[in-house]
Amino acid sequence: MRPSTRPGHFLLALTLLCTLPGLGRPLTCEVCKGSGPTCSGRMKTCEAGKDACVVLVGESSTKGSQSVGTLKACVKFSDCYSGFVSTTMSRDDYMVSNAHCCQTDGCNQGSVPPPQNNRTENGRMCPSCIAPFQETCPGTRGVRCVGQETHCIYFAGNVQAGIFNTKFATRGCATESACYTKAGAEVPSASYLYFLRRADCLPAPWPPGRAE
Repeated sequence: MRPSTRPGHFLLALTLLCTLPGLGRPLTCEVCKGSGPTCSGRMKTCEAGKDACVVLVGESSTKGSQSVGTLKACVKFSDCYSGFVSTTMSRDDYMVSNAHCCQTDGCNQGSVPPPQNNRTENGRMCPSCIAPFQETCPGTRGVRCVGQETHCIYFAGNVQAGIFNTKFATRGCATESACYTKAGAEVPSASYLYFLRRADCLPAPWPPGRAE
């Protein structure tokens, strides 16, 4: 018996396909960036390849100058991490964030709790360096890890803030969640967008003479 090709069957199949998540039309996300633990903005149709929405709250310190910011945007789901991330490059240079990634229209319109910023040293240490405008940095100094940071990272690539785009390289301590980030990823933060060419992440050693 030949399969049915009646128009009614075809239309039913097409309707079912179009109602499946991610098929038939692009995703729509709220888009905004602002200081403080929340922001609000317009709804935007995501460009090709951006298949997720993110809401992220971050706290950062640059040479001791602290700030809190929020980002809502379209992102690649494969590059988006839901949860807490902490990185420390020196006592006065660090970044902590809490994010939620989702894949339905407007799913990032809410808020997430600000990240818990535990600056208590945990005994581990990592090579440390910050090299703006450079592709590498040596990590000849050390930094003491804090809170839940149990890994050492080496990130390098480009960082973008508005129309400004430049090379960067950095080493320091991080939570294990930072190991989710891989080379080739586009990683958003509350202030910048990072394009990573290098993303190394290894367990942080204990100082000499101390065992776990």
